[in-house]
Amino acid sequence: MASPANSEPAQSIFSRLDGWGSSSLPPMGLATLITALHWRPFHALPMLFTPLLVFSSYLTLAGFKTDGAAMTAAWSGMYVLLAARRKPAMLRNKFTLRGAVRGTAMGLGSANFVAGAYTYANGNREAEGEERRERNRWNVYKNE
Repeated sequence: MASPANSEPAQSIFSRLDGWGSSSLPPMGLATLITALHWRPFHALPMLFTPLLVFSSYLTLAGFKTDGAAMTAAWSGMYVLLAARRKPAMLRNKFTLRGAVRGTAMGLGSANFVAGAYTYANGNREAEGEERRERNRWNVYKNE
């Protein structure tokens, strides 16, 4: 059977990693999950990661994709390390809604770490600078 005419070409794993690492949605998703887990009861240390992840999402939207990916990778990896050192829960507590959210947060943090590190390692800051100048999103660069 032939494939449909409108099908997109298959993407490599590296292009998917680069797309994930240069997106602003994964750090915001992780910040949302961290807030859901640690707001009630309030835990101060994990909640410090939320504004940092929101700022990394802002950096990505502002056109600094390499720097936003680096910040996302660093803080997502640190959160996974912090969450992994928690004492092991009883088996029945792992299959609650809170346990599922915790597992999702740790999985998303791990994916953010891998994709952000790959994007940072292969980032091109000169090309990003040219792209920001061409786009001139907030009229920062005067017409020269």
